[in-house]
Amino acid sequence: MKYDVVIVGAGPAGLFASNELAGRGLNVLVIEKGKDVEQRTENEIMSGVGGAGTYSDGTVNLRPDIGGNLSEFTKGEEEAWSLVNKVSEILTKHGMPLPAEKDTEKEEELKRKAASIGSRFYPIIQSHIGSDKAPAVIASLKNELVEKGIEFSIETEVADLIVEGNSCVGVKISDGKTIESEKILVAPGRIGIDWVEHLTSRHPIDSTFAPIDIGVRVEVPSIVMDPVINVNRDPKFHLYPKRYDDFVRTFCTNHQGFVVKESYKGFIGVNGHSRKDIQTENTNFAFLVKTHLTEPIEDTTRYGRAIAQLATTIGGGKPILQRLDDLIAGRRSTDSRIARSPITPTLKDYTPGDISMALPQRTMVNIIEGLEMLDEIIPGVNSSTLLYAPEIKYYAKRLKVNDNLETTVKNLYVAGDGAGLSHDIVNAAATGLLAGRGIVQS
Repeated sequence: MKYDVVIVGAGPAGLFASNELAGRGLNVLVIEKGKDVEQRTENEIMSGVGGAGTYSDGTVNLRPDIGGNLSEFTKGEEEAWSLVNKVSEILTKHGMPLPAEKDTEKEEELKRKAASIGSRFYPIIQSHIGSDKAPAVIASLKNELVEKGIEFSIETEVADLIVEGNSCVGVKISDGKTIESEKILVAPGRIGIDWVEHLTSRHPIDSTFAPIDIGVRVEVPSIVMDPVINVNRDPKFHLYPKRYDDFVRTFCTNHQGFVVKESYKGFIGVNGHSRKDIQTENTNFAFLVKTHLTEPIEDTTRYGRAIAQLATTIGGGKPILQRLDDLIAGRRSTDSRIARSPITPTLKDYTPGDISMALPQRTMVNIIEGLEMLDEIIPGVNSSTLLYAPEIKYYAKRLKVNDNLETTVKNLYVAGDGAGLSHDIVNAAATGLLAGRGIVQS
């Protein structure tokens, strides 16, 4: 059977593109290499229906310039906000709680505190689904798509595209079978970064390297973060520590949540979750340093992977855990030192050690100075603090696209994190909507 549209990936980008295509009389097939959302477990974080965001904190940031910049792909800010509102509408229909009410006075106070140290606080409309409740939202959306005629092929891996001349005409499955299609949308999410790079090496798909974020997962007592969490559950602070004037940011705050291990091919990383039904006495967040490479070496993905592999080696296959006090003092953490800490780690599968042996010196200086700055906004965040490494956010090669999100290969469209067009759930979903519209219009 020849399809009208084949979508590779059933994360936010793939699902929302499907939603845009449903009910238009098109034969649409969504191919996902992971398990269906109801068969996934919290150990299968990176792939499966719903994508990596399914077992994230479940915080939805409803803003077009956080986690990407939708204005780059639209006719302006108004259209970008319209996309965000559409994503919110769809998620709410399928069970996302209504966003928390804004407290303008407290937001202004945080803005003033941040500005006083040369930092910025970005207030965001947010809804917290929870990593335990998000699968039900995803399942509801997927079931509706099936009812509308969207076909899913689960636990099926796409090995390559079929390109004839300069036109994409189908995909090749890992078992050797081929599927023909008029149009193909590649939306594999973060887990597909290496695969997308493979595609750019085999086919005439223009792309550029993107910067990456290198840093740590910070864990502190929840009571320290409560005043900020009461304003924004996932607060966004942007800082520029003095030594190097590099961009450092907070990301993915998990209030009363858990630090978790992520397993990739050849290395491990850390992330955070928070649940609706189980809470801890700790709050964790990513603290990330933006890292660019220029000529002659521009491959940020290989660079980030090398750092993660080194950290994995030092940690013996486990994340490295270090007290901030030990890092500042230039000594490694030990089990006994961690046991004396007033905060108990929520991740149990770790190796006590010295993060500075794995992360670059410039990154470590930015982290130490950045936490000192953040402490002036959130008192206590720079003491009784645990650091886990590595936390690295890889951004795929940025594929060059036209207004319809079509690449330099005809009939090949892209969306989401795996194509370098977004960095979070909402922006990934929004680019999926745009790609779906582009497919219909072209």
